Amino acid sequence: MKNGQSQRPSTRNPKLSNLFNLVCFFLFFGSGLAIGLTVSFYLQDFSFNIPLKQFSIPTPITNKTEKSSRIGLKEYLKPQSVVHDMKDEELLWRASMVPGVGEFPFKRVPKIAFLFLTRGPLPLAPLWEMFFRGHEGLYSIYVHSHPSFNGTVPQSCVFYGRSIPSKEVEWGNFSMVEAERRLLANALLDISNQRFVLLSESCIPLFNFSTIYAYLIAATKSFIEAYDLPGPVGRARFDPRMKPLITLSQWRKGSQWFEMDRRLAVDVISDRKYFPAFLECCEASCYADEHYLPTLVSIKFWRRNSNRSLTWVDWSNGGAHPAGFWRRDVTVEFLQSLRNESHCRYNGNSTNVCFLFARKFLPAALNRLLRIAPKLMKFNSSM
Repeated sequence: MKNGQSQRPSTRNPKLSNLFNLVCFFLFFGSGLAIGLTVSFYLQDFSFNIPLKQFSIPTPITNKTEKSSRIGLKEYLKPQSVVHDMKDEELLWRASMVPGVGEFPFKRVPKIAFLFLTRGPLPLAPLWEMFFRGHEGLYSIYVHSHPSFNGTVPQSCVFYGRSIPSKEVEWGNFSMVEAERRLLANALLDISNQRFVLLSESCIPLFNFSTIYAYLIAATKSFIEAYDLPGPVGRARFDPRMKPLITLSQWRKGSQWFEMDRRLAVDVISDRKYFPAFLECCEASCYADEHYLPTLVSIKFWRRNSNRSLTWVDWSNGGAHPAGFWRRDVTVEFLQSLRNESHCRYNGNSTNVCFLFARKFLPAALNRLLRIAPKLMKFNSSM
């Protein structure tokens, strides 16, 4: 008796409680044993040797028998579309990337990039069509025209869909240098492009494709004309504000129409030292397109340059523009003289094949060119 209340006696039987616990234990043990035997029966052929590499990041398993399903470098090597929305600074950055490994892990067929800097249409396109025909896979075409130009090009034409995003270009203005770099950068996006030649809408080829391809691919140097010219159209254009980065003795003049290899093309679009100086100091009367590349290459890359242009131009009449050629000017004798009546050096040897292209041929000359050029230049011939 405590606090006036009596304590209720316990009704639990210790023996029954122990028996219940023992039964539960055997039931639990039996169930576990049954599950274990069942699992071991189904997994008797399973190997528990787990290599350490299974703890690394897993890689997708591909069926080796289905070769077509392997992507590899296909997406990277596929020629980039010339249509994009990259700004110039983004384009130049993307194009300046160079693989650190020199050897290609695939069979690379080098191509020539033909860069057409035009005002609008390409009146000599039918001649170029004949020139390119049958040589697909060995060339790329890029066209920089006025952004307002919306002329139609037949889908069957080699120039169809080859116009890059462009900006307005003024003759003699620094915008012409920017357009050249824009063309180079777009062409560099195709890893197969090895040589780069700048042309205008009035340029023509002087040889067939096979001859020009072999000449350029085998060339050990680039072709940028550069020379020192005293007088008002040479040294007088030098702006003293460029000193000390560029001195008068380093100032060079040359033809705008260049040809260069891939290595030099990357160097040109990557230039962040001389390009800003020309942009600031080489204004309208300076004619940057005649001085920027000749000066840059003469200062930094002269050992890799042949110091001549591959595009023949007639400046004999003087003035700000070269002579133009009409229908009556196009003769077999005239074209033949452009092809092999010069003397120069090629890969260290003397040659009379110094010019591969010529300008300035007017639209009226097209019909005569279509009649004479294919036979003289042996279009659609291997050599």
